[in-house]
Amino acid sequence: MKLVLAIVSNEDASKVIKTLIKENFFVTKLATTGGFLMSGNTTILIGVQNEVLDKCIQIISDTSKRRTKLVPNAISSEFGIFSSTPVEVQVGGATIFILDVEQLIKA
Repeated sequence: MKLVLAIVSNEDASKVIKTLIKENFFVTKLATTGGFLMSGNTTILIGVQNEVLDKCIQIISDTSKRRTKLVPNAISSEFGIFSSTPVEVQVGGATIFILDVEQLIKA
């Protein structure tokens, strides 16, 4: 058995969770915040049997898409902080961690 931790953007979270539930996966949703852009993320915990691990990963990959976003670019100097043209960064997609589960207890 594996524990899948998937970190997805809030924009994709609903679609990812709905698709996983439709395919009979049990999910737990945690609201989290990313460190780079300080934007909202959702961390999804999914306990899966080894036989369906690839299917779970495929669902997450298919339903969480990368996109381009413009973010402010601030330059600081001894005179203060100046704003310049925004910078294009890639956001979205999914970061997936897969952990071995030694034991599962439902109490």
